[in-house]
Amino acid sequence: MKFSTSVSSSRRKARKAHFGSHSEARRKLMSANLSKELQARYGVRSMPIRKDDEVMVTRGIFKTREGKVQAVYRKKFVVHVERITRDKANGASVPVGLPASSLTITKLKMDKDRKAALERKNRNADGKKGEDVTMSNVD
Repeated sequence: MKFSTSVSSSRRKARKAHFGSHSEARRKLMSANLSKELQARYGVRSMPIRKDDEVMVTRGIFKTREGKVQAVYRKKFVVHVERITRDKANGASVPVGLPASSLTITKLKMDKDRKAALERKNRNADGKKGEDVTMSNVD
């Protein structure tokens, strides 16, 4: 059932918005889940992926492989991870494009903007970072 009248439920319009989106919108679309340890530490479930993050592949034929992000190819909606390549017929090695949704971030490359985003997105925002606050005020 549709709740918001300002948002279209048309598949055609949703696909046009997705594939016709600009680079900054694609950054947000290309988010990956954080590992369980990072989710517990920061109180954040997912983050937009970026170069120099360390990731683990969770789906596909490269499942369980780990590596550092070499490039985030927003135009094609794929991420290139180091050591995940395939050989072409002429012997050249090319990186395999992986969708960001099939990756899990295991280590974040931190800078001031990333730190601010984590603090803004933190669900345990009452100052207690990483602690279990769900049962804190039960009588």
